[in-house]
Amino acid sequence: MDHIVTVQDAVTAFADFIEPTDAELDAIEREMPVIRAELDLLDAQIIVIDRTPTELDQRRIRRARRRVLAAHRNQLNGTAGQSGGAA
Repeated sequence: MDHIVTVQDAVTAFADFIEPTDAELDAIEREMPVIRAELDLLDAQIIVIDRTPTELDQRRIRRARRRVLAAHRNQLNGTAGQSGGAA
């Protein structure tokens, strides 16, 4: 006779591994300036997705690209906490 058992024990046995570790959260926090800069660039690109970009739109996209590059540079140099460039 086969017994029917739940998989609850097997699922909850790995519950500690479902949440991110402190090291993973710290890594995400260090990457946040890059993530925010990339989101700003994406927002600027979405604005012009269905129309011809104006000069203002083109400037906004160029500034956003420069912020992405600066955020990547700062992250690689270990200066992610510092902000630079024009807003």
